[in-house]
Amino acid sequence: MKAVTWHGKRDVRVEDVPDPRIEEPTDAVIRVTSTGLCGSDLHLYEVFGPFMTPGDILGHEPIGIVEEVGAQVPDLRPGDRVVVPFQIACGHCWMCDRGLPTQCETTQVADEGSGAALFGYSRLYGSVPGAQAEYLRVPQAQFGPIKVPEGPPDDRFLYLSDVLPTAWQAVAYADVPRGGSLAVLGLGPIGEMSCRIALHQGVERVIGIDLVPERLGRARTRGVEVFDLTAYDGQDELVAAVREVTGGRGPDSVIDAVGTEAHGSPVAKAQQQIAGLLPRAWAARLHQKAGADRLAALYLAIDLVRRGGTISLSGVYGGAADPLPMLTLFDKQIQLRMGQANVRRWTGEILPLLTDDDPLGVDTFATHHVPLSDAPHAYRMFQHKEDGVSKVVMRP
Repeated sequence: MKAVTWHGKRDVRVEDVPDPRIEEPTDAVIRVTSTGLCGSDLHLYEVFGPFMTPGDILGHEPIGIVEEVGAQVPDLRPGDRVVVPFQIACGHCWMCDRGLPTQCETTQVADEGSGAALFGYSRLYGSVPGAQAEYLRVPQAQFGPIKVPEGPPDDRFLYLSDVLPTAWQAVAYADVPRGGSLAVLGLGPIGEMSCRIALHQGVERVIGIDLVPERLGRARTRGVEVFDLTAYDGQDELVAAVREVTGGRGPDSVIDAVGTEAHGSPVAKAQQQIAGLLPRAWAARLHQKAGADRLAALYLAIDLVRRGGTISLSGVYGGAADPLPMLTLFDKQIQLRMGQANVRRWTGEILPLLTDDDPLGVDTFATHHVPLSDAPHAYRMFQHKEDGVSKVVMRP
């Protein structure tokens, strides 16, 4: 089969690889009909190379058709249409029973000190072959796959794999009070969908902050009050402008939907670049023991949020030695919540919204649909934010 494989920093290729097969009685194999390109895939493309092996298959946002199931997968049949969550979880362990499948004790990658295994996301999360491929082996298929109806296009349900539950959890963790305000940093796929969900749930004032004109324009058309970073001389000026429209205090809650891809820390950027020049084992140890992120977005969130407010982190961070302004966090009495989205925890609440009325605009959410063979170009375009790109869907 054809699959998107990693071969080094900014080097992904579409290659022939062996077809997946049933290996455990809880496995299924699906034929992928659409698969997303996620912002966190860019971390592998750019930053987390030390944890990758050439030939690793990328991707974690698939929808497709069941081809084969193992003997212990009672609720799936060949021909079923399914969305597969990005994390792999059993559904019955202590963590899964408490709505935390990202911490699944059956699939935890204990050797790396990580939570549940993830599709296509480095040895830190199990080196599981990913979903940017023609076919996908799905472990723990007795729990993970979400059956969806035939008829609507793939885009109607595809985002149940990651974008929708990640944004839903970000808004839930933000815990915006009734009549309150929410600022969202970064209007990429997760940030923009977080804005849509917050507005749908009745958040009174939703503020979106970004610097890409197309992203600002998309959010504005959905009723988001947007702030263009490039219109301000510095962070203090931006913070003052946001405070002016939020009672002088700042927003009640802030979602950081940017994560480690944020610019603004030359020290962290230099460390990431140095790590890229080291032997692979050395570089991995540097990331794990002394890793630092570019924290510009998180620092801005801490500055923006009102005293006693809440910050919800959905942007991925990977540093092990990130310096945080603990005095400010403590003095402002800021609540901080974060983590990978617990997909199956939220899908029951989201599915009723994926109707023909399409209140969240999923049918037109993708800006680009490309064949899988165009994956190298799609990665470059997405990284450089070219051609008005916001969300890319690939079709094998």
